[in-house]
Amino acid sequence: MNSSTKKPLTRLIALAISTICSGAAMSADPIDSDDSITIYSRMQPGAVSPELYRPVAGRQQGGQVPGYAIVRHDRSYVIDKGVNTLRVSDVAALIDPTTVTFASLDEPGTRVLEQNFKFDLVSQAKLLQRYLGQRIVVEQPRGDHVDLIEGVLLGIGDGLTLELDDGSVQAIRSYGNIRFSQLPGGLITKPTLEWLLDSPRKGSQETRIAYETQGMTWWADYNITYDESEDCAMDLSAWVSVINQSGASYDDARLKLIAGDVNRAQPQRPRRDVVYKMAMVEESAGFTEKAFFEYHLYTLERRTTLPDNSTKQLQLMPTARGIGCKKELVFAPTLNMPFRGYQQLDQEYGRYGKGDVNVFLRFKNEKSQQLGIPLPAGRIRVNQLDPEDDSLEFIGEDLIDHTPRNEDVLIEMGNAFDIVGERKQTDFRVDTRTRNMWETFEIRLRNHKDEAVDVAVLENLYRMANWKIENASHRYEKDNSNRIRFNVTVPSEGEAVISYTAHYDW
Repeated sequence: MNSSTKKPLTRLIALAISTICSGAAMSADPIDSDDSITIYSRMQPGAVSPELYRPVAGRQQGGQVPGYAIVRHDRSYVIDKGVNTLRVSDVAALIDPTTVTFASLDEPGTRVLEQNFKFDLVSQAKLLQRYLGQRIVVEQPRGDHVDLIEGVLLGIGDGLTLELDDGSVQAIRSYGNIRFSQLPGGLITKPTLEWLLDSPRKGSQETRIAYETQGMTWWADYNITYDESEDCAMDLSAWVSVINQSGASYDDARLKLIAGDVNRAQPQRPRRDVVYKMAMVEESAGFTEKAFFEYHLYTLERRTTLPDNSTKQLQLMPTARGIGCKKELVFAPTLNMPFRGYQQLDQEYGRYGKGDVNVFLRFKNEKSQQLGIPLPAGRIRVNQLDPEDDSLEFIGEDLIDHTPRNEDVLIEMGNAFDIVGERKQTDFRVDTRTRNMWETFEIRLRNHKDEAVDVAVLENLYRMANWKIENASHRYEKDNSNRIRFNVTVPSEGEAVISYTAHYDW
């Protein structure tokens, strides 16, 4: 390349550097900053998709995160007297512009005349569109050196089309870098909030900037270490996971979580945000709780940093050790056959049933167990200690709903291997003239373990609303309007047989 070509190129590079630097200086730098974030969640309890943890490079994933946050920046800025512009660029990329507010905390006379959210971020495609008809410089690798081709950009698409200085037109299919003389007007390197202010004085003012952003969520996870050798005792630990894909980082920020069902207006249909209740921790570095409208507000009593594109885990509460629990065995082959509001006269309906005996763990969420605090909905995983080598082995997991203090927590673990249940109809009669029906069942439980076991047998009365139990072989309890429960003990290597007649009328 000759010297005449190099001179414009040097000028172009210098102009680009000058323009970028001057563009950055237009944004105001705060004198000091104090950030706080309140996170709401629509996350369903359970396993989290790995895609939420690992955003795809070059693609904004935050819009897929099931939650949102209210962000507040308390900052001091030097503001001129009269009408002037304040630009703030270190904000979330997924802002809802209609939720942005600005206020001067120590100068009530400062008014907002206009506010804008600029998100037309610079990219190669946008730069090329803006530079149609203007000069650019294209770097084209040639082995161990690079050719510089300068000309007017005529077209983009399958490569670049340039008009060179001699009037010829060149199509460039492969190239390395592209150099532009300056950053076109309207394109910015970061999402930027801009206010047109009218201030009665010049000087430092304490301001509060608040907005709602997508791309943030939280959920709870629990871990149990179960020790069957100590009369069914367990240790319970709990963690909160926070995902930040909002497009901004929050350093040394105050963190709050809202618990409750917060209704939000939607363009097509209303939707309720499932927001998890967080447990109160009585340590200064943990979470504290207070009533807030009809919800609960939980505040982390220390500051934390939430980097962009990150997942952070925070301890929900100290590990509760030695919690008393109870292992329960349940045989319930008719739970998927509820009463549906009409007479069911088909003899074959529910005539036979064979199902697994389910295993549950139950414990009381009460203060005497080092708990007695609201437990948020979440996934709960159970591991059992193997005394042979003191290793923890996974034995089951379940989802729990929001659980207030002094309520039971019931965890479904799986199915019992050595206990078998069978259910069959032994008699069926219908008298349509008098509108009566009798149905008799026999339920057999066989235990192949070395010790006796207690089993709860749940039976749905699914044929009609009006019923009574006759000729029951065991005592039963009424669970609800259409369910009864038998509590039986099955001997080791033995069998228990339950029989009863359900008498319906309509």
